[in-house]
Amino acid sequence: MDFLGFQLRNNLFVAPMAGVTDRPFRQLCKTLGAGLAVSEMVTSNSLLYGSAKTRRRADHEGEVDPISVQIAGADPSMMAQAARYNADNGAQIIDINMGCPAKKICNVMAGSALMQNEPLVAEILEAVVAAVPDTPVTLKFRTGWNRDNRNAPAIARIAEESGIRAIAIHGRTRADQYMGCAEYDTIALVKSQVKIPVIANGDIDTPQKARFVLDYTGADGVMIGRAVQGRPWLFREIEHFLATGTELAPPRVEEIHGILRSHLAELYGFYGEETGVRIARKHISWYTKGLVGAAHFRHAMNQLQTVREQLDATDEFFLVDAAANERLRYEGRDLEMKAA
Repeated sequence: MDFLGFQLRNNLFVAPMAGVTDRPFRQLCKTLGAGLAVSEMVTSNSLLYGSAKTRRRADHEGEVDPISVQIAGADPSMMAQAARYNADNGAQIIDINMGCPAKKICNVMAGSALMQNEPLVAEILEAVVAAVPDTPVTLKFRTGWNRDNRNAPAIARIAEESGIRAIAIHGRTRADQYMGCAEYDTIALVKSQVKIPVIANGDIDTPQKARFVLDYTGADGVMIGRAVQGRPWLFREIEHFLATGTELAPPRVEEIHGILRSHLAELYGFYGEETGVRIARKHISWYTKGLVGAAHFRHAMNQLQTVREQLDATDEFFLVDAAANERLRYEGRDLEMKAA
């Protein structure tokens, strides 16, 4: 797929997720079938550029091109400065966050809160595009502020007029947070009104759902977030289904173990032991969701403090219970997902 001058493997995008889409996770998703992965959002506050967290979020060493970095903020000049900073430090695409519904982001009128102020949206987009004339700028936003104010079509028109090169739309309003079901009518409407690429996002958790959303909205690609937490191979399953119309065999438990082991090694190397062990806990929890004995294992895992303890416990869980998990894990995962 040609996207903003870059040749992508396909039209499957990893959604930016705070605390999740770090460099190890982005690289893993690309290896397992994603065409592009957007980074965790980086603050536009220049005072934080020197923090360890911000430096990690801007670390793209060894990552497969193109490098897409998401920035967040509500001040046009600071957003422009953040865009220049990241472009100067390896970003090949700048993505603007107007989709995050978190209170701490919206309370400072950033993220999806910006959708309430269309003139300010235009100011920010124009400032960022002008700040990085040689770098494509994209925008992620929601269908609206609430269900009575679904102004995504207006935001999309502002984006196109401001020089934004592509947009991604989550099929919920800010007020919806992540509750209920995503709707795709608004995304389809936007796609019919703009000429720039439109990426559909929200509740895409199976190959069949990806096919449906692409057909229903006419979108140029799909963006997947929560569904790939602990299931990064979902990208290759969707890629295969879109190309052939047939389902790819799911990974066996021993392959999941291998993928998790590789992911853990990257996390430890990226964050160091103390932070790496802490970050790894949530990923281990996601990978083991639906497996036999996972609840007890996750509780015990959260008490472990060292890399060695974490790896030994993970190996024991997968190797001892592999046969039982191979039989039951999909039934168990389905039950957990229905109960969630």
